[in-house]
Amino acid sequence: MAAMDRLTLFGLCAVSLMLACYALEDRSHWFVLAFAGSCALGSVYGFLQGAWPFGVVEAMWSLVAVRRWWFSKAARA
Repeated sequence: MAAMDRLTLFGLCAVSLMLACYALEDRSHWFVLAFAGSCALGSVYGFLQGAWPFGVVEAMWSLVAVRRWWFSKAARA
């Protein structure tokens, strides 16, 4: 098995962070914001890999998550 290149490692970290933040969203609204950031990293990975549809969809998920964070933050205030 070939060694994992840096781009693949970056993608693995981005998606793993996305999964962890998604699982922890109920604990704090900050995990929703972290999920948005990890989706943005996933989007960057998609574009760098050449899978632009993945990059576009992850960018949209990031915007949806930022919106969810904004409203959850406002509801807690």
